[in-house]
Amino acid sequence: MDRPTIFSITESEIDLNELLSRITLTSSGAAAIFTGMVRGQTAREQPHETEYLEYEAYQPMAEEKMKQVADEIRDRWPEVEGIAIVQRVGILYPKTPTVLIACSAAHRDTGVFEAARYGIDRLKEIVPIWKKEVSPDGEFWVEGDYYPKSGE
Repeated sequence: MDRPTIFSITESEIDLNELLSRITLTSSGAAAIFTGMVRGQTAREQPHETEYLEYEAYQPMAEEKMKQVADEIRDRWPEVEGIAIVQRVGILYPKTPTVLIACSAAHRDTGVFEAARYGIDRLKEIVPIWKKEVSPDGEFWVEGDYYPKSGE
């Protein structure tokens, strides 16, 4: 069985319908999708406004780590049929989708929800993507909590 896997860094708008058509098989009856977007207002921790976010990535390394995430999903949820992991880079304004994780499977009870959740959490953990936030008060790079261990 051909199990489609898409992972990419792109400056282009994320086309959900096109990606779903590429990861859906004739046996697919479910798809779980997570899309992250630019918030114009952040309410938790230190509330503030955001004018835009600027994402950067070293594409070859980022896509290799995205492949690793897809492989990990397949190892943990073998029923998952298709996987799409797409991250936008460049300057992105509020309400703009920045990332998409989608997993398809024959049924909704095959771990497809958990696989998509794992995909976004793991992407944020290990994929080298840098985010600068620009607000009326200035700009800063958003730091992650993950520090690679030897051999990762």
